[in-house]
Formats: sequence, C-alpha cells, structure tokens
Amino acid sequence: MVLTTGRHPAALRDDVTTPAGCTIGGLLMLEDGKIRSVLARAIEEATKIAGSLGAIAPADKEKRHG
Repeated sequence: MVLTTGRHPAALRDDVTTPAGCTIGGLLMLEDGKIRSVLARAIEEATKIAGSLGAIAPADKEKRHG
C-alpha cells in the first residue's frame, strides 16, 4: 500500500486504528516489545544464511581443486 499510495506507513496505520482501540493497543504492545528490531535481525540473519546456501565450503574447494 505504501508503494501504491505514496503515503507514509504511519498515516496508513492511522487510517485503520482508533486512538483507544484494540488494534492500536496491540500494535503499541508489539512496539514496546521491540518487534521491529527483532524482525529486522531475523531478516538480516535469514539473508546471510540464504546468501551462503550456494557457496562451496573451503574444505570442499580443496577436494575439488586438489
């Protein structure tokens, strides 16, 4: 939605939440629990692992080039 509307994510969030509602209450709890940093670290780690999946381990390189 951000790409199609060009609006800031916070503005879109404000469109679908009410100040004292259950949705914003849940979102605030997630933010208090540092959900953003946890998700960012999880994506970073998964990216590192995915990037190395096709790599040849050093020991395997020696065997192949012997």
